[in-house]
Amino acid sequence: QVQLVESGGGLVQAGGSLRLSCALSGRTFSNVVMGWFRQAPGKEREFVAAIRWTSPYYADSVKGRFTISRDNAKNTVYLQMNNLKPEDTAVYYCAADWSVGRVGRRHSDYENWGQGTQVTVSS
Repeated sequence: QVQLVESGGGLVQAGGSLRLSCALSGRTFSNVVMGWFRQAPGKEREFVAAIRWTSPYYADSVKGRFTISRDNAKNTVYLQMNNLKPEDTAVYYCAADWSVGRVGRRHSDYENWGQGTQVTVSS
C-alpha cells in the first residue's frame, strides 16, 4: 500500500522561506513522477511542481522561487519555497504518478496523494 506523508508547512511572513518534505512508502520510489499541488480556499487544486528522475517542472507562478528535488535514498521529495507571497497560502499536497513517459500537470494524472500540509503566508 502506497503512503505519502508530508511535513514542513507552517506560518511565515511574506518574503520568507519554507521547505516541504514528502516521504513515500510501499513502492519503488526512483521511477515515479512526484508532484506538488496546492489548494486555496474556494479554489481548485492547482499544479505547483513535479520531478521526473532529476528533471524539474514548474508552474509559471512559482518559477524562480520554488525548487523541487528528490532524494531516492530517503524516498523523499522536497519543495523549497523562497520569497513566499500571501497568494502562496494554501494546503500543499504531494502526489505520485506511476505512468511512464509523461509529467502530468492535472491532479487526475496522479494516483496517490498525501494528506496535505498548510502553508500560510502573512503580509
